[in-house]
Amino acid sequence: MALFGTDGVRGLANGALTADLALSLAQATAVVLGQGRSAEARRAQGRRTKAVIARDPRISGDFLGAAVSAGLAASGVDVYDAGVIPTPALAFLVNDFDADFGIMISASHNPAPDNGIKIFARGGVKLPDIVEERIEHYLDEPKLLPTGADVGRIRRFADAEDRYLLHLLGTLPVRLDGLHVVIDCANGAASGVSPQLFADAGARVTVIGADPDGININDGIGSTHLDVISKAVVEHGADVGIAHDGDADRCLAVDAEGKPIDGDQIMAILAASLHERGLLAQDTLVATVMSNLGLKLAMQERGIRVVETAVGDRYVLEEMNRSGYSLGGEQSGHVIMNDHSTTGDGLLTGLQLVAEMARTGKTLAELASIMTVFPQTMINVKGVDKTRVDDEQVQAAVEAVEAELGDTGRVLLRPSGTEPLVRVMVEAATHDEAERAASGLAQIVEERLALEE
Repeated sequence: MALFGTDGVRGLANGALTADLALSLAQATAVVLGQGRSAEARRAQGRRTKAVIARDPRISGDFLGAAVSAGLAASGVDVYDAGVIPTPALAFLVNDFDADFGIMISASHNPAPDNGIKIFARGGVKLPDIVEERIEHYLDEPKLLPTGADVGRIRRFADAEDRYLLHLLGTLPVRLDGLHVVIDCANGAASGVSPQLFADAGARVTVIGADPDGININDGIGSTHLDVISKAVVEHGADVGIAHDGDADRCLAVDAEGKPIDGDQIMAILAASLHERGLLAQDTLVATVMSNLGLKLAMQERGIRVVETAVGDRYVLEEMNRSGYSLGGEQSGHVIMNDHSTTGDGLLTGLQLVAEMARTGKTLAELASIMTVFPQTMINVKGVDKTRVDDEQVQAAVEAVEAELGDTGRVLLRPSGTEPLVRVMVEAATHDEAERAASGLAQIVEERLALEE
């Protein structure tokens, strides 16, 4: 079974993810990413291989970070430890500091007992599958074991947070003076930097979920629990709420009435703004197949093309880089702005969203009204042969539902990547229509694709 998942290596700390594995991963990464042409050229110039590491505040990050640092230094890599900062900050620093690679220790929105290791190549970009496979291969191969002056040093990256803050502030089209923003940091990596960012940008800031103790990350708070920030925005009479996940690579929002604004709506707002200002590359937005139909229709009305990818921010980013697009993301709040970042950045996204409120003088509800969110129903049909999803009768049923829904709905069947199940998703003009159609299709999928005993 592959070690790397859709977003690095992730698992229960001291369960599947041990200090030994973290050490070995760091050593294998040093072989694969620290021995290329650029590294050879660096050494020829008398410059040493260097890597930036960072973590979110979950308690296991301490021992996993120590293991990663040890593995890199033992392999001759100079380590610059940026401490607790968001994942997108780590990606930015790898590029800004001209490091050979970077390693982030975080399990994102997962609960505190989990942790993960995300690796970024030179330039602050996520690894393609083929490079991850090479790192896995080198787990069982001889490691780099330099001696004497050639072993790596471990240093504190003292100005890491300041560099990142200045970068984000430099992206602002306008200041946020006069706006009251509630920030939910999920007791995670954004706890120090996000409140400071919005305050420096001119906003009045109320902060919740910014007291990490190592075990309360994502615990009933953050972007996966919007009811908390919705209540806070209303209680404080704020203009907007910005909610991060544990490592702050994504954000969701709530308007002044406490109504959630998801990633599709955020993308619609940002795409329309960039398009209006002539800053949306090729007048195109990249989204996944799970994005709401309302997003596509809203973009069509404004002359913006939507390119769809498989689910996963890495696939969105691959398409953006391949074709030169500048904006893309997911319904979950992973939004990538290629002009300013190499990965999904929840702080950048939130900052640009609130800046659009300041630039236009509109409320978030008014901005979000450009998109009608179609009711969406998802049913997981378990215990079926997902490889036969193209069954003739199943596809005929899908076509019949699509014909019935017309331009006001759509159907998507997605085989799970890890389980014997098929996801049936239906969007329609009303919730009842979506539920009825999804239930009917799920029944047909269950009957036609049942596993043989």
